Amino acid sequence: MAVQGEVVDRTAAMIAGPIAAADWLVIAPVLLPIVAGAVLLMIRHNVRWHALLALVVLAAMAGTNGLLLRMVLDKGPVSMTMGSWLPPFGISFTVDALGAAFSLTASIVALVCCAYSVRDVDATGRRYGFYPFLMLMMAGVSGAFLTGDMFNLYVWFEVFLISSFGLLILGSEKAQIDGATKYAILNLVGTTLFLIATGYLYGTFGTLNMADLATKAGQIGEAAPLMTLATLYLLAFSMKAAAFPLNFWLPASYHTPPVITGALFGGLLTKVGIYALLRTLVMIFAAERLVLAGVIGWVAVATMLIGALGALAQSDIRRIAGFLVISGVGIMLAGIALGSSGGLSGAIFYALHSMLALSALYLLGGLMRQRGGSFSLHRLSGLYGASPILAGLAFIVSLAVAGLPPGSGLWPKVMLVRAALDVGAWQIAAAILLSGFLATIALGRVFILAFWRVEVSGDQTTTAGALSALGCTALVVLVLAMLAMGIAPEPFIRIATTAASGLLDASAYVHAVFPAGIGS
Repeated sequence: MAVQGEVVDRTAAMIAGPIAAADWLVIAPVLLPIVAGAVLLMIRHNVRWHALLALVVLAAMAGTNGLLLRMVLDKGPVSMTMGSWLPPFGISFTVDALGAAFSLTASIVALVCCAYSVRDVDATGRRYGFYPFLMLMMAGVSGAFLTGDMFNLYVWFEVFLISSFGLLILGSEKAQIDGATKYAILNLVGTTLFLIATGYLYGTFGTLNMADLATKAGQIGEAAPLMTLATLYLLAFSMKAAAFPLNFWLPASYHTPPVITGALFGGLLTKVGIYALLRTLVMIFAAERLVLAGVIGWVAVATMLIGALGALAQSDIRRIAGFLVISGVGIMLAGIALGSSGGLSGAIFYALHSMLALSALYLLGGLMRQRGGSFSLHRLSGLYGASPILAGLAFIVSLAVAGLPPGSGLWPKVMLVRAALDVGAWQIAAAILLSGFLATIALGRVFILAFWRVEVSGDQTTTAGALSALGCTALVVLVLAMLAMGIAPEPFIRIATTAASGLLDASAYVHAVFPAGIGS
């Protein structure tokens, strides 16, 4: 830190010339949806253009995220601090393999869901702002993955939470209002704890830059209440991720909106909580995470098993998907509890898989509703005869979600089980295997009742409607991505391993923010 009266030479850090096009990749995934959301609001009376514009912008987001991930893998973490305030005082966007991989997968899921929504969202939903809300939600999700500042992370949390409230109540049905109330209260409590912890963090360190915090947290030792801070962040982000015992809001709300909204929420929003836990507990509060590892491990076990058992007890496809989202959160928490390179790599790989697989499960439920006329297993039957293609897609999605070959969920579970056995955490390994077995039973029950069972007399027929071509195409894209991850997992394992290494050794991340080694 510069002393009073000292002149600091900022010429090496300040860029006065034109910015290279590649450098804009750092903020493009956030800038694109914000601008698109504003444009959609300005043309709110011409709703016929909303879906097309959203598709174009989300495709551009996916493209820029792909280029950003490639740049990060080739060159290491990159950072951009805008304005004349140098780090750690200026707001920085800092991107490593973890943030870029999460942002890319989220944008692919959003693009696929947007294609599905072309038929699923009616004129009323468009008129009341489905696509502007979608754009702002994606801006918040991408911003959370790419920011390098804790307060900025809080801001992006608020952005996607507010837009998700709008998506959740779109339609104003009684069940939606009830679900939105539960969703809002618990998430507002979580963000309040997040804000309190962030204020406490700033009062302790005098900085909120993640790279600066990663450096100082290891130096300050017992002079600061680091365990209190780590526990507050664990509680706040666990609420957002729907970990036990703070998970009851998710199955009470995710089944109430249209299936496209459930697909977006189930695939993306809980992963922001997992990402925040990875960033804070592993990169910043590494010593404190080690102390809390036992607690996190048992929370992970409880979350896995309660989610899987909850799925077994449901008869609504959307509720089954919601409980499987919770079970997957427990599997990712297991990797954080282990804290090893193998455990973190498995958790990151599983998070990428979960974004695709859980969104696909919700979309599958929507297509089953289109063809069979209901979400209830008591009323669905004979779908195999009505649509063999849908039955084939359902089979692959079920394998992926349950963690069976050739689906995408197999290899991250193998990595996590191996990491757990390496350190003698048999309870975590057993819970991963048992939750997978229970998920297989729950999804097998769906397949037997909805697809193999002959038509139930007196119930709604299985020819309630024709399948949406765009909806089927969207699901096929996700299925192909999951098969790619399951059949050829090596590139994804490398990305996950690189991301885990960047969390365990933050020197490259810190160097991207402070290239000359100058902190606050």
